[in-house]
Amino acid sequence: MAAENHNRALCEFSRVRAVTTGWIVDFMFVSLCRRFKEGKFEEFNEIIQTLEAITECPAKELHEDKTMICAFLARVMHGEQLDVQFEENEDMLPLMSAAKIWSDIKHTVADQRLFRDILELLFVQSVTVCLISDQISHASLALKWFEKNYTLPQNLCSKVSSMVTKKDLRDPLLNSYSFTHLLETVKTYLDAYLEKHPSDYLVKEATKMLQASPGSEKSEDDLTPDDLTQDDLTQGDLTQAT
Repeated sequence: MAAENHNRALCEFSRVRAVTTGWIVDFMFVSLCRRFKEGKFEEFNEIIQTLEAITECPAKELHEDKTMICAFLARVMHGEQLDVQFEENEDMLPLMSAAKIWSDIKHTVADQRLFRDILELLFVQSVTVCLISDQISHASLALKWFEKNYTLPQNLCSKVSSMVTKKDLRDPLLNSYSFTHLLETVKTYLDAYLEKHPSDYLVKEATKMLQASPGSEKSEDDLTPDDLTQDDLTQGDLTQAT
């Protein structure tokens, strides 16, 4: 009987742990999205490292979409750093790797025009960042890789190909396909995803606690869930909670 009760308790704790881990993953995911939108590079990298530790669990598949989105954001965030390696293939630059993941998470994008916009931006910027670094061979490789693996507008491919041939970064095309525009468009995607999948249970609960605290410096009307950031919980606390 004692053994049966012990096993039941272990089973219950396992279920509780899974739910708790889900909440923490959601909180970290929201925090990561916020750091991406703020362009806070170091804080973004710190959260990524913590998330990688948390999601290495038996229930990893339950968080697959968020894990993939985080991987996508990491590659975009490092998109201008050609020496950063995300895959074993050394020819796979960060934005090329981002494009691969973007295709895998296509089902998370409600607006297919937005999906195509980001894919095209990844294409143009994969080539552009190479030209900026005077790595013409890498620019040509990225161009050919995208043309081989994705269906892209022919006129866009022709313009990018011309840029590579002429080594010309003054093309007006880059006004519409800049790295800044890529970041802004990805932010639009994140806003739409978070509206559909808020992932904010812990944020709301923490906000309620702060609003109820006698020492709170803000009134209930002034405090919003956005006021709660990653800095309010240490990475150690979060890791131990799992």
